[in-house]
Amino acid sequence: MKGIYVWGTGCGASELIEKGLSPEKIDGFVDCRPRGSEFLGRPVFLPEALPAGDCGLLIVTVRQSEDVARECGRLGIPEDRILYAKNPCRLEHRSKICPEAAALLGQPLVSRLLPRQRILTEPDFLGTLPEEALGGDFVRLGTLELLCRRLEGIPGAAAELGVYRGGFARWINFLLPRRRLYLFDSFSGFLPGECPSRAFQEAHANTSLELVRKVLPHPEQAVFLPGYFPESLKGLEDRFCLVSLDVDFEESTLAGLRWFWPRLNPGGYLLLHDWGNPSLPGVGQALEAFQRERGEQIPGVPLPDLQGTLVLCKPFQGSSESMVFGGMPDGLPHPRLPISSELP
Repeated sequence: MKGIYVWGTGCGASELIEKGLSPEKIDGFVDCRPRGSEFLGRPVFLPEALPAGDCGLLIVTVRQSEDVARECGRLGIPEDRILYAKNPCRLEHRSKICPEAAALLGQPLVSRLLPRQRILTEPDFLGTLPEEALGGDFVRLGTLELLCRRLEGIPGAAAELGVYRGGFARWINFLLPRRRLYLFDSFSGFLPGECPSRAFQEAHANTSLELVRKVLPHPEQAVFLPGYFPESLKGLEDRFCLVSLDVDFEESTLAGLRWFWPRLNPGGYLLLHDWGNPSLPGVGQALEAFQRERGEQIPGVPLPDLQGTLVLCKPFQGSSESMVFGGMPDGLPHPRLPISSELP
């Protein structure tokens, strides 16, 4: 029997494992920028070294589906042996022509692996970001573009806590080319004991500071602070206009909120990634704990992006919540963030 291979050794690969694909069923992984020769105890191949003749099923877990499709064509891997777990759509679903998937994995697992898709109409007022950015998490990156436009006149640097491989930091740097960008990450995965999943831990360790530096369009503006937060601060003091928190777990998220929120300038935004992600409940729990500490509710706008980001805006002194966010229809409170007259 021909083997099962997975393209990607990052978060998408770990999601496959979390959804029920046993690593023992995988013959190998493919990665254009491998960090090591193994992932989850299986060999990692460069694309040109993939044993294409032995490939009965290739599961693609990266978002660059068009690039992967071209490379698979060059390698001679038939389309009916490729299952696209990320971005499978053109005008028709790429993965519908992959009968090998159900035969090798079983239809219930295939149904769990494939994302539901919608064809979105892109609004005319977007257009600063290139197509390669919006081909990923369209809602998250489109929102980032619009938020960055509103930062004119708001002083401060930008920052991201939880950089991973620089996929989001890259576009912050692109949209705010004249702002200093602080990048906080261990670049080696999570704290020991913080992550219960081996696949999740190994996927997030698959990065490096230099890898991130190479994807930034304006690396001269980046200040790297490697290590575990908040020890990695090393006495840093600055003010911020935009902060992305993407550290997945409660303790680290709470530490980020405690440090960044008081230093976020009025009119600035804090993007809390995974707030609505049911697989990572610690993010929402951290925000609730932070609000209890402060004795107030922080207004937020939830996004229907791929991982459930919540956008928090630091109000100007004397403003009301309705002025900042327009309020809720019929006076109904947000299910996670009740309406409050108390402001920071």
